[in-house]
Amino acid sequence: MEAGIPVFSYNADTKGNDRLAYIGQDLFASGQALGRRIVELVGEGQAVGFIATPGQLNIQPRLDGAKDAIKASGKKIVLDEVATGPTVNEEVSRVDAYYVGHKDIKGMFAVDAGSTMAVGKAMEKYGLHAKGVHAGGFDLLPETLDAIANDHLDFTIDQQAYLRGFYTVMEMAMFKLSGGLSGPAEVNTGLKFVAKSDVAPYRTTHSRYEGASSAQAVIPRSGPIST
Repeated sequence: MEAGIPVFSYNADTKGNDRLAYIGQDLFASGQALGRRIVELVGEGQAVGFIATPGQLNIQPRLDGAKDAIKASGKKIVLDEVATGPTVNEEVSRVDAYYVGHKDIKGMFAVDAGSTMAVGKAMEKYGLHAKGVHAGGFDLLPETLDAIANDHLDFTIDQQAYLRGFYTVMEMAMFKLSGGLSGPAEVNTGLKFVAKSDVAPYRTTHSRYEGASSAQAVIPRSGPIST
């Protein structure tokens, strides 16, 4: 910034960060939304929040927000914080091992993509939904969407990952094109709960916006729009 180089942050941020704008999900607020959903589903008892790498700025605020919402609810819910590790194999094995040692658990939740997928695998392996265990997390890995469709996960949270990159580049371009007079703006890319009732389009749409494709395309839709 002192050298005249415009700096934007996306995906993760921290208070007091000297940059022009942050583009991404409000991470603490998304965690609070997760916490309120945990309160709704679990009611009371023991739950767990899995996190790949504790302290990492794009996921720790989510878990902190979940704890804040649970505390504010006044419900008798204990949310353990459990690290799963930075690789998928670690996440799957640690989520599985946690359940084996805590079979009285009422809810299993996660704040990152890999851990959420791992929770879905454990829920399916042990038939936990049928035992009254609830589960959910973040992001749109194909395995996570399948777990929702097959009644192993209650939900996942879509953080609009495509928009994080798109809006960041757009703001940088406008800053350069306008000589610094236009561009920087804080953008909250939002959160959207994806449950079984609305997971189908995520599984069938193949696009660069929400889905497994890099091809440019206009995706048609029809029917009423719910909010």
